Amino acid sequence: MRRVLAIAACASLGACAAKEMPVEQRIALASPAATVTARGETAPVGTANSDAADDPAIWRNPADPAASLIVGTDKKAGLYVYGLDGKVRDFLDAGRVNNVDLKDGVAINGGTGVLVVASDRNDIAQAKLALFRLDTGTARLSALGTVPAGAGEAYGVCLYRDAAGLYAFIVLKDGTINQVALDASGATPAGRIVRTMKLGTQSEGCAADDRTGMLYVAEEDVGLWKFDAKASGSVGPVRIAAADGKNIVADAEGVAIAMVGEKDGYVLVSSQGDNAYAAYRIADDGYVGRFRIAAGTVGGAEETDGIEVMTGDFGPGFPGGLFVAQDGHNGAGAQNFKLVAWDDIARALGLPR
Repeated sequence: MRRVLAIAACASLGACAAKEMPVEQRIALASPAATVTARGETAPVGTANSDAADDPAIWRNPADPAASLIVGTDKKAGLYVYGLDGKVRDFLDAGRVNNVDLKDGVAINGGTGVLVVASDRNDIAQAKLALFRLDTGTARLSALGTVPAGAGEAYGVCLYRDAAGLYAFIVLKDGTINQVALDASGATPAGRIVRTMKLGTQSEGCAADDRTGMLYVAEEDVGLWKFDAKASGSVGPVRIAAADGKNIVADAEGVAIAMVGEKDGYVLVSSQGDNAYAAYRIADDGYVGRFRIAAGTVGGAEETDGIEVMTGDFGPGFPGGLFVAQDGHNGAGAQNFKLVAWDDIARALGLPR
């Protein structure tokens, strides 16, 4: 979400003060950030002159990693599917879908495939989850239906799978987080809320780690939190980092997990207020560093909402993995997504590769 300048909307005077500053001053006061450049970008979304592109998800093609796909939201219009060349493979008119995530190997209507789930805010009073199937052969999406996800405006969404089943965490605008058990195996998808958690103010970005059973959520003016992701787990949050104008400059927005090995890796969060991204170690929640996407062969990225990252083989164009960031400006064009190689980020931050 774009930054709100009203003092009453801020969770702290510090966050408010930062939001009142010109971006150049916020950058000057923030912690140092390394610089990377994007190796590619997607075509702009169809909604021009508007805050429209929002959140990406990645499907890695295990047989041909360079043929992997990106699903991205135009939150005014629907869902796009892009190739790693940035070209549009498909667009589905799904209305006001805000954030998106996906899982492979899910039981879907009698078969198994890639389930795409978006936070559906077509009705701002009643949140829904919109479910889709991604045909990886044709790169096309088909709608499966919606399931109710609680009273309130749908914002963030992320998927989590453990031995008990598949879940969607939907983050409502007021900071409520509903964990919804999903079942797409039949002709009509079903879902039920199994527990509810709460942050104090407006929240959106989230990511869940199937390996460690942890959920990470960004509270925009406050910072980054983690929860036990298990349906039977504690509903109490643990704060990892504050939006203090240093490592995270409000708004704290998109959240993504760069997985390394069986349990290790990094949690990334969009520091929207100074056009940067902060990284924290999964092992101990320790701060690792920050980076920005500067203009290079393609443009840089500013005021990023959603992000996603996946480590591993994505072909020669993206060694080490793929990081995707929404670009809130994109020059004179409509908003789009920038594509960065994980090896470039790891090298910039001095991380092992």
